[in-house]
Amino acid sequence: MTFAGELAGRGVVVIDNGARRVTYEPVAAEIETGTKVSAGDVVGVMELGGSHCYPDACLHLGLIDDASDDYLDPLTLFASASDVRLLPLWAGEEFGLEVDLTRLFHSP
Repeated sequence: MTFAGELAGRGVVVIDNGARRVTYEPVAAEIETGTKVSAGDVVGVMELGGSHCYPDACLHLGLIDDASDDYLDPLTLFASASDVRLLPLWAGEEFGLEVDLTRLFHSP
C-alpha cells in the first residue's frame, strides 16, 4: 500500500501495483503505508463520516496510470459491469453494494 491517511477530510487508501494506482475513499486504513497486499487482504473499512451518502456508506474508486498520471475508468477493474451497483441518481431510491473487492486485483 502506498498511502493510507486523510485527504480533504476523508480517509484514503492507495494501492500501487507498479503500473497503476487504485484509490479507495472514504476508508479508514487497517494496515500501514508500505505494507504489501494481496487479493483478499483487508486494507480498511468504509467510513460514514465525510461521505455525501450519509447516513449510508458508499465507496469511491479511482484508477490512475502510473506512467502518465492519467485517470482511467475504474469500471475496467471489474470482470463485468454486472459486478457493480451504482448509486441511484435520485434521492430516496434504494440501492445495494454487492462487489467482490478481490476482483480489483486481477491483471490489467
